[in-house]
Amino acid sequence: MMMIMWLLLVALFCKSTQDGNGHAALPCGPRNLTLSSSDQMILLTWEDDPSCFTVHDTLVYELLVLIADNQEHYEEVTVAPDQIGSTHLWNWTSHLALECASHTVRLSSRYKNQTSPWKLEQTLPAVAGQNNLEVAVYPQDRVFQVGSTVTFCCIVPTGATFSRLYLGRYNNANMNTTKISNQTYALTVYLDQPSKNSCNNVKCETNRGGSGACAYIDYPPGDKGLQCETRTLTMAECQWTVGNNARLAKTRNVYWLHGGYKKSECKDGAKGRCSIEIPVNVTEVNWTLTVENPLGKVELTDKADMTRRVHMLAPDNPTVSNVNARNVSLHWEWSKAHYQSLGITCQVNVSYGGTHTTSENSGVGLNYIILKDLIPNWKYYAAVRCATTEHFWKWGDWSRSVSFHTKGDVPDALDVWMLMKDNKVVVAWKMPLAHQSHGNIENYTVTWAKTTETEQQENTTVPHSEHQVELSLNTKDEYIVAVTATNINGSSYPSTITIPRRNSDPTRVPSRINGSNGSFYLSWSASSNASCGYIVDWYPTLGGYSVEWLKVPPNETNCRIFSENFKDGLRYTLSIYACTQGAPVLLERREGYVKEKGIKKGLFEPLKWKQQDSDVEVSWATVSLTNQTAFIQGYILYWSDNNNNSRIFNVSTADPGATSLTAKNLKIGTYTFTVKALTALGECGTTQLSATLNSLTDNLIKVVIISLASASGLLFLLTFICCRYWTCIKRKVYPPIPKPVLIDKWLTSPDEHIFHAHYIDQYHQSEADITNVPELHYISGAPVNGLVSQDKVPFVHTQTSKGYYNHTLRKYTPPSLILPTTANPSQPPSPPSMFTSIFPNLSYNLIMQNGGQQFNSDVELQGGTSSEGSSNGYQPQSHPETFTLNQAKENPDSPMSCVSAYIVLPKVPS
Repeated sequence: MMMIMWLLLVALFCKSTQDGNGHAALPCGPRNLTLSSSDQMILLTWEDDPSCFTVHDTLVYELLVLIADNQEHYEEVTVAPDQIGSTHLWNWTSHLALECASHTVRLSSRYKNQTSPWKLEQTLPAVAGQNNLEVAVYPQDRVFQVGSTVTFCCIVPTGATFSRLYLGRYNNANMNTTKISNQTYALTVYLDQPSKNSCNNVKCETNRGGSGACAYIDYPPGDKGLQCETRTLTMAECQWTVGNNARLAKTRNVYWLHGGYKKSECKDGAKGRCSIEIPVNVTEVNWTLTVENPLGKVELTDKADMTRRVHMLAPDNPTVSNVNARNVSLHWEWSKAHYQSLGITCQVNVSYGGTHTTSENSGVGLNYIILKDLIPNWKYYAAVRCATTEHFWKWGDWSRSVSFHTKGDVPDALDVWMLMKDNKVVVAWKMPLAHQSHGNIENYTVTWAKTTETEQQENTTVPHSEHQVELSLNTKDEYIVAVTATNINGSSYPSTITIPRRNSDPTRVPSRINGSNGSFYLSWSASSNASCGYIVDWYPTLGGYSVEWLKVPPNETNCRIFSENFKDGLRYTLSIYACTQGAPVLLERREGYVKEKGIKKGLFEPLKWKQQDSDVEVSWATVSLTNQTAFIQGYILYWSDNNNNSRIFNVSTADPGATSLTAKNLKIGTYTFTVKALTALGECGTTQLSATLNSLTDNLIKVVIISLASASGLLFLLTFICCRYWTCIKRKVYPPIPKPVLIDKWLTSPDEHIFHAHYIDQYHQSEADITNVPELHYISGAPVNGLVSQDKVPFVHTQTSKGYYNHTLRKYTPPSLILPTTANPSQPPSPPSMFTSIFPNLSYNLIMQNGGQQFNSDVELQGGTSSEGSSNGYQPQSHPETFTLNQAKENPDSPMSCVSAYIVLPKVPS
């Protein structure tokens, strides 16, 4: 029994030394706990219990915050031994407005491993539950920082139904609504953009109406980069970069500038500048700028020696004087007396026609400068700014601009070049620009002379609107040409160029060049002749003598050529010359297009074709350069049978100079032939023709018909000529035949058997006086050289007496007779006659010989009508005498032979 009582006493003692939570009881703890608030901040103060003075080690206070009976925050506050006995402060900012829910703070102490129970507890009650009758939104009219997360709450009256809670000008994606209690709803929003001009409205809606609050969203001060300088040496001007502020009236920054024992509020602080006086005899100053708004505070500092930070003001009243053609004097004034003792460097900006140039001059209190190398007859604008020379800080402000116009002068020397093309020499120059002419150009003077005869000069005047002249120069000589420009002030310095001999410019086959981006890029090998550089010129390959050129320094061997006159699809010739002290030397020549264009259809019109057996040759004229808008690299010929269009054949050539292509082994039929030019852009210039192939027999018939037609035409032409000029031809080819002189006695008879031969002068008789000669008749039906007269009457050659009329000859068989030949070689030959000449004994068969042709026949001299006589309409008269030549019986068909030994032609009188 005694044992049980003892155990109970021990248990009661142990329990008395522990709190209700089982912790060991501490003699030390907090007391006099006070809880207050400011906006959403909770402020807590307390004191240590007197028993804590016996503690010689660190004491820890534990704080627990509950929102609406839910644990929200836990924190520990450590109190050092030397702080025991003092009043302790603690604060915490709630994410929720204190009006939205009750906030309770509990406090306990811990020393080493011993913890006291939550001895003290304070609560800040919420608005909810206080019988509010209207909708309320908290916090009201509060300022928030951009980038923070804020919670708003809506307290709904008893009996009302909550609808929604939202922040104006924000999308729903950034908002989240939760329920805290039956009457309280919370809205959590991430603020990623500032308010504009005014606050954002927080609105709460219920079935009984709604209410709201105003939220100001802005930035804390973000100003930076403070820098101070002086402009007058008596005042300091500080500048900085203003932060990204929304400039709301509720969040506007306040600026204060401290420096040199002075403090000044900056009225223009929002603009990033502030001015303050510099203390007397103080050079180096520490400057501090304070910027503050409801969201925060920032301080900026700068340290500077003001004599080294002089930012000068703009010069006053700039003027010009002593205006000449190429220089003027520029003056200005200083409004600040301190500047007159400073070492100053001034910069002058001279502008003209969109061009700006600057120059610098230095001096103590500098207030004027002379502008040189100006363009005559040109309008200028000038402005000045200055800075300290010894301690340069930055350039001062520009003065106002002053304008002036320089006086005129003679033109600048011209840029002259030459063009030798198509045996012509053209001297060209670039038209002077406005800043080169120094006045209106009146004309140009071109003077030239042979290099060997420089004193014998010729000249010509060219109007001001022209910029080239064609000269008639002997291409075998070298010339020096000088060109001057003249205006009202005089003539320019002459620009000379040497025109080389034409044979000194060797013929060069141009190489091809392709343009790019509207220009040509050229490069070439360096030349030892290029003492003054290179000249590159270009002109259209066809048409005109318009040349452009570019001069390149000696140390460069490439250039890119641009021209506003370049046209696509136009071929240009480009030449590279070495510039020498004498005539330029041609180095290279090229041809090309800035940009090739597709050649239009119908390039080869008209196409021609020719059939050769089973082949067809399609030909065209040489393509003119005028029609070549791209380089032709060859040609291609397509053909297809019109009865089988699905099969297309082709043949091509890579020769740009070709003018024909042949399609081989074609069948009889109709074909379509297409010719195209091959270029870098593809196939161009399409031209077509259709052709029908004939058989070879048809071609032969055509050849025969054409040959016969040609022969007939030629025969008709010859016949026409013979008929038209028969009299002349007869006189030249077949003159009258003189009558033979018969001397043999067997022909002499008393009457009709005697022939009187009279010679008729063939050179003096007219056509009407020519008489018919006796005709040599052949037996009817007997061929003469294979020929018989139309009436089967033998040809008759008749001699009559005095009148030599043609009569019918009686049949007569005379003895053989011999006509002597002319033996005298000195006498002229007798005129040709139809027969070349002998009559043998007529009792024998005669052999008639004419020009080597022989025939044998029975010949009878009969009365008849000669061809000439019958054509003249003569009738037989008088008593004819007939010679009959008997045909040999043993050879009746043998030809007649005339033997020249038996016939002597009459002598021609001398």
